[in-house]
Amino acid sequence: MSAIKSLNPHQAHAALQADSAALLIDVRDMLEFGFVGHPPGALNLPWKDWSDHTWQNNPHFVAQVGERVPDKSTPLFLMCRSGQRSLDAAKALAEAGYTDLTNIEEGFEGGLDGEKHRSSVSGWRYHGLPWEQS
Repeated sequence: MSAIKSLNPHQAHAALQADSAALLIDVRDMLEFGFVGHPPGALNLPWKDWSDHTWQNNPHFVAQVGERVPDKSTPLFLMCRSGQRSLDAAKALAEAGYTDLTNIEEGFEGGLDGEKHRSSVSGWRYHGLPWEQS
């Protein structure tokens, strides 16, 4: 299994800008991706879906990535809300033979602050990096 790199949002953004072959995969569900926002150009392939009031693993995730990214040496950057789902997704891709994987620490929204709000202490959006809503 390949090693999974880890970068903070600023480092990840710079690395994505520097490598035109790199792809950003946002593993949040479609509602998070569309309504909360996402980096421009991110590909939305959910690692888990919200169904029946619980998170369900997407059993087709690795195959869906394979359909979009058949070259397993393509640099892939993975992002979720806070960095944990994307790390789990990166581990699954490493097991499937992908060799250039980077987890984006803090994710899109980052951790919770003292009032249980996100995007106020860390994350892609907190750091003022480019993002959009669908």
